Amino acid sequence: MYKKHAFRLFSVLLLAPLLAAAEPSSEQISPIRNALEMLPSACGKPLADLDQTALQRLTELYHRHHFEALWTSYAQLDELLTQLDGMVDDGLNPAIYHPEAIRRAMQTATTEPLHRECSDMLATHAYLLALQHLAHGRLPQDRLEPVWRSADAAAKQEADAQLLNIADDGLQHIEQAFAKARPSLEQYHNLRKAHSRLRTEDPPQWLPIPPGKTLRPGMLDPRVPLLRQRLVSDGYLRDDSLSAGDPESLYSQSMEHALMAFQSRHALKDDGVLGADTLAALNATPSDRLNQLKINLERFRWLSRDIEARSLLVDIAGGRVIYFRNNRPQWEARSQVGRDTRQTPAIKSSVTRLTLNPTWTVPPTIQREDKLPKIRENLDYLAQQNMQVLDYQGNLLDPSQIDWSNPGGILLRQAAGPDNPLGRLVIRFANPYSIYLHDTPSQGLFARSQRAFSSGCVRVESVMQLVDLLITDGERERFARLLESGQTHEFRLAEPTPILLAYWTAEADSTGQPRYRPDIYSRDPDLLAALQAADRHQLLEEPLR
Repeated sequence: MYKKHAFRLFSVLLLAPLLAAAEPSSEQISPIRNALEMLPSACGKPLADLDQTALQRLTELYHRHHFEALWTSYAQLDELLTQLDGMVDDGLNPAIYHPEAIRRAMQTATTEPLHRECSDMLATHAYLLALQHLAHGRLPQDRLEPVWRSADAAAKQEADAQLLNIADDGLQHIEQAFAKARPSLEQYHNLRKAHSRLRTEDPPQWLPIPPGKTLRPGMLDPRVPLLRQRLVSDGYLRDDSLSAGDPESLYSQSMEHALMAFQSRHALKDDGVLGADTLAALNATPSDRLNQLKINLERFRWLSRDIEARSLLVDIAGGRVIYFRNNRPQWEARSQVGRDTRQTPAIKSSVTRLTLNPTWTVPPTIQREDKLPKIRENLDYLAQQNMQVLDYQGNLLDPSQIDWSNPGGILLRQAAGPDNPLGRLVIRFANPYSIYLHDTPSQGLFARSQRAFSSGCVRVESVMQLVDLLITDGERERFARLLESGQTHEFRLAEPTPILLAYWTAEADSTGQPRYRPDIYSRDPDLLAALQAADRHQLLEEPLR
């Protein structure tokens, strides 16, 4: 970090002429306005490469201040550069805001034409760009991990974009502007704390564990000392845990319990068995984990705009459903989500109705890939599954009269009942994927650590507890009566609840202790590569000459 007293010495060169030029006469065009109109040629890079949105934002902020210089005090500039340096804890590279270019521009501001104005605009651009990245994300979400939004959700997101107001209000209180732009989500600040801790900690002294056969308790293996060292380093195992007389290569019971704790914290199957997934998690380096925290800070910057004070959040990678009230989690349950070949999509919508005692119309992909092969093998499968065949108009068809090698336009529908894959209830919200939350008879699968089993929809444990949060007091008696009838019924909710299905692979508790989970859809590498490429592009920009 630069030395403040040195900065103040050379910033006198900038501030004296800026203060003198801060009150242009009515007969003159403001030098800053003139420089803005001459972009991209006036100032060189990075200002020469501003896109239309950034240029409009820059121009509008100066317009609000009559095209006067915005950086006219030592404290302002000190605080701006301090806040830019602090963005490292947001997982962002401070160098992409060109702090050194700002300092060099200040030093030459009195000796070359337009450099006084260009240096002010460069500081303003860095300020606006940093606030934009904090408020909306370093990269555009829609290009990398798009979320489908219903019309009402999209309108609300647009209405919440108040970046210029934050920038304008914060010019005399830079720290407050950065704090206001930064997501207010508790999850974001916990993750930021975890990133800061890991970034500043001394790197652990352990060696990677080589691949080998699956290691189970009681086995002897030359890799056991490395495993012990790794578990001791992270505090899962005491350094004196090796029992007297036991060979160093014995995978002992105490090590098994320590590995189970590690597996649980990393959302792995906590069976105490060292297999491929656990080995990969153990061998993840601090740099790997720092990158994982960095990309999930970016995800939380994206999704913070979509989590409302009262909302339902589906944590896809973590296999959880969380109900928020007053911006805090009030209820949580395990869920089962889509497997990798049938991924649960990211969606922002509103829960508007429940289907009680639902029938199940088999989705086209499941019908084609799962059901038709079984029906072709044994036509009795339909009766065994309490399943009917219908045409697209809803008319019943005789299964024996259908050419199952080429059945054409048919629907398969399973009647309501205890074996129905949807259980007793479906939670519905608008989306183009036929995705919904629902009950399930497959309760045993909730006990597994990784729960990506479904064909895209979200199965919810203890779903009736969730419904109790979604309905009002005045709806309870009618809901209970219709559910107990056993008949299929569409139940419209008096109060819709916003819902967000989102994907992230790391979070942290209030102390900054991180919790990682497997990247079940293999999205982390692409996002990391995109962030690194964007940084390289901006770092290659030539600074003001």
